Amino acid sequence: MHSSTGHVVLLGDSIFDNKAYVGGGPDVVHQLRGELPPTWQVTLLAIDGDVISGVLRQLRSLPRDATHLVISAGGNDALGFAYLLQSPASSVAEVLGWFGDAQDRFAADYEAMAEAVAATGLPASVSTIYDTPASGPDYRIIRTAASFFNDCITRAAFARGLSLIDLRLICNEDGDYADPIEPSVQGGAKIARAIAAVVGLRRGSAASTVIGGTAG
Repeated sequence: MHSSTGHVVLLGDSIFDNKAYVGGGPDVVHQLRGELPPTWQVTLLAIDGDVISGVLRQLRSLPRDATHLVISAGGNDALGFAYLLQSPASSVAEVLGWFGDAQDRFAADYEAMAEAVAATGLPASVSTIYDTPASGPDYRIIRTAASFFNDCITRAAFARGLSLIDLRLICNEDGDYADPIEPSVQGGAKIARAIAAVVGLRRGSAASTVIGGTAG
């Protein structure tokens, strides 16, 4: 049984701040408000174009009555390494070394952000970086490259007991995307339903339990 009131705060990037990409249709914030009871509040602190470190700044504006945090960040950081896909290499091992370096840099930022989120003491969820429309010409390459960064996200989340919203599974149709990297109205509706489920206000959604460590 859920609380009669609550306040969900969305942090991160344009996965939540997608108003500019839905052509006048409802954005994720409005869709989430429709999924939650009328006594619940939703605040958007996510900013289109922001990177992982931006969440630390966003947290400074956290409402005093916030009860749940939901974060989607990392996609713009991953895009910053897109040049690696066009770099000539002499071996697969060399490419893996490049992605290993990129992964280390990404992980350092994500770990710092996840630590700050966990330090609030509030129930929190983070989101994976989703793929891209499956009909796109570079779908398999992008999906593979994104897995390097999604590994950092899942490790940071599970190590701290944060919930995970796997956008790769949620946004699984071409119609879920307004363009290769932004959610459409259809995708936003799916994301809103997932957020409602992760805060315990929607039944019938599949759930996973992950044990990230054991007591000594």
